Amino acid sequence: MATQKEKPTAAFVLSLIGAIFILIGGILMGVVGAFVAFLFPGLGITLAALGLIIGIIVLIGAIMLYVDPGRKVAWGVIIIVFSIISFFFNVAGGFIIGMILGIIGGALGITWKPSPPIAPPVAPAPEIKRICPKCGRVIKEEVKFCPHCGQALE
Repeated sequence: MATQKEKPTAAFVLSLIGAIFILIGGILMGVVGAFVAFLFPGLGITLAALGLIIGIIVLIGAIMLYVDPGRKVAWGVIIIVFSIISFFFNVAGGFIIGMILGIIGGALGITWKPSPPIAPPVAPAPEIKRICPKCGRVIKEEVKFCPHCGQALE
């Protein structure tokens, strides 16, 4: 029976949800930027594009954390760093929850440890026995006299 490798599922889910919130914040920033383009030409769209790019990076980091848990520290750091950076590009969207979930998910990814392998059962050691030279019966190794015939044993 083939066994599946363990994955940091909780870290993946939290980082994924955080990335989705960051992406939604980037989209909302773009919508707000489009409405206020006459006040700050290009600024809203630029911030929205950066917010979307950062959200995509967090999303890729979350997926890679799940796919390649052997590099959990690298993916966790990427998720945390870009989740923190997302705060500065999604302020208008107000999706601080995405940043918080990304930070928690990245931290869980960094600290995640798979369960230790289960040791195979150990067979009990066979009981050491010997044969009485006089009566031929099987006797325990530690006895000094045969319990059947009384023969002294060496």
